[in-house]
Amino acid sequence: MNSESLASATERAAGTPPPPPAVMPRPQAQGSALDRWLLAQLHAHLGSPPLELAMRDGACVGAGAAPPAGRVTFAGRATLLSVLTDPAMRFGEAYSDGTVTVEGDLVGLLETVYRAGRARAGRDSLLRRAIAALHRPHSNTLTGSRDNIHRHYDIGNEFYALWLGNTMAYTCAYYPTPQATLDEAQVAKMDHVCRKLRLTAGESVVEAGCGWGTLALHMARHYGVRVRAFNISREQVAYARERAAREGLAGRVEYIEDDYRNISGRYDAFMSVGMLEHVGLANYETLGAVAHRCLAGRGRGLIHSIGRNQPGPLQPWIERRIFPGAYPPTLGEMAAIFEPWDFSILDVENLRLHYAQTLRHWLALFEAAGERMRTMFDERFVRMWRLYLAGSVAGFATGTLQLFQVVFAPGESNDIPWTRAHLYSG
Repeated sequence: MNSESLASATERAAGTPPPPPAVMPRPQAQGSALDRWLLAQLHAHLGSPPLELAMRDGACVGAGAAPPAGRVTFAGRATLLSVLTDPAMRFGEAYSDGTVTVEGDLVGLLETVYRAGRARAGRDSLLRRAIAALHRPHSNTLTGSRDNIHRHYDIGNEFYALWLGNTMAYTCAYYPTPQATLDEAQVAKMDHVCRKLRLTAGESVVEAGCGWGTLALHMARHYGVRVRAFNISREQVAYARERAAREGLAGRVEYIEDDYRNISGRYDAFMSVGMLEHVGLANYETLGAVAHRCLAGRGRGLIHSIGRNQPGPLQPWIERRIFPGAYPPTLGEMAAIFEPWDFSILDVENLRLHYAQTLRHWLALFEAAGERMRTMFDERFVRMWRLYLAGSVAGFATGTLQLFQVVFAPGESNDIPWTRAHLYSG
């Protein structure tokens, strides 16, 4: 996608919200009493949000005096029963297969469901907790992590290039103004984290998890540092190496196809943007040990990660179909990285609304490239990824998900900024 079409798509996503969908004709009160009862059970389970649940034969619940946020229609009773027994997993499967359809704005509908779910927090039934216990996430052993990353990131650089924008940055952007474009915000994010670490020319940086290599190149080009970047995605590392060579930065940036647990050497700064989600709680102390030996009592570090306000697993359908092995930690859980190694936490910032905006831009570009994606994959794949992106917008917009940036340093180090002026200079 050229820069003109990219700007057009992202400006549409960031501009005035589209008008609400046309009023949907409500189905006649028909269909079996059993179907209506089942729909009512699901509606109550979701917290009775202001939306309609319907069957294709006309049975419908949730139609009130106010216009609904949207309508979810089930192809048949078998689909409805499947979703009712395990909504967190089966809704995503049914939407992907097309046996569930959504009328109205998908993001807005999901936001409505998430808000209703937050209102019911703490009132989960024994059945719901039992179902959640069945969805055990993928492991993050050395072998498991490589397989998890391969399943998400190695599905093709061409696919990601269709919707990540020109930077190929697949992490939360930083919007200096709400009107900033996606590419402007991604560059601003890279400067934001570099300023937080107060990088200066001649320093050395290790990056744990580097995506397609954009941040490492930015640090080398604009801050004059030397970077060693670790990643276990073969596709991403190959892309990053080729780009570094093309841009004349191969002598300042080294991309290493290896697990973060195998990082060695000492550095002035430790950087990890968008990798902690893939580490797993059981490995947090190990990640802290890596940072501890890299910094050796000096320097500073930054970890940027999706998170939660309260402990809980990643949405199980996303963990199974999109992000195997992923886990969004709370700040309390992240402390397991820092406390065993006497790291001082210097700064915490929450950028969840910036991630909601980033995802709106990604979703707009994704939809614009829909036909191309259908030729690369199939309709089920496109619906699956649309639901993931739309659900992620809703998660950050409603506070179900957070985006934490944590700056830390060895406890004995007094190399601590006196004010925060460095964050906003330049």
